[in-house]
Amino acid sequence: MGKPRRRTLLAWASAAFLVSLVAGMGLFQPWRLFTSSSIDEPLTPGSVATAPAGSPPAAAASASASAPVATPAIRPAVLATGPFQSQEHPTSGSASLVQLPDGSHVVRLENLASSDGPDVKVWLSDREAGGDWFKYRSGRFLDLGPVKATHGNQNYAVPPGTDLSGLHTVVLWCDRFSVAFGSAALA
Repeated sequence: MGKPRRRTLLAWASAAFLVSLVAGMGLFQPWRLFTSSSIDEPLTPGSVATAPAGSPPAAAASASASAPVATPAIRPAVLATGPFQSQEHPTSGSASLVQLPDGSHVVRLENLASSDGPDVKVWLSDREAGGDWFKYRSGRFLDLGPVKATHGNQNYAVPPGTDLSGLHTVVLWCDRFSVAFGSAALA
């Protein structure tokens, strides 16, 4: 093999390696193994101040301005909760299904600690928590959106009118690679 041919082959091999490296970096995003983010969203119950029953609107405004009659604060109700267990990546914290005073629902993640990854989402699933992670894709699930942070406390709204029956597991799901980072059984 002559020198010019060897140089051409080496140039093509180098170009192919570089293209593969760039494509792999874009797909796998390995730097995410070393990144993390934090969030601390509160789940605060609303406090309601009302005027005595039967008061006209003007009286209600003046009553609440001078001496409001406090009704007991309606607090969010935790319907089910459970700890995270690690699957493809170390994951800890807890997940809860919470009914807010207005009747809407949220999934609340508390003290979450997990890995960063590309396209990680929060799912409600009908599959059992733990075990083989490939089972979640074949079951019924509700995608609540991308994970907001790898650490902390965060809320995910459940769309109004969603049938929650049978959805008893919260899953941190990496959509790009079809793997569960962790899951929590809601009990």
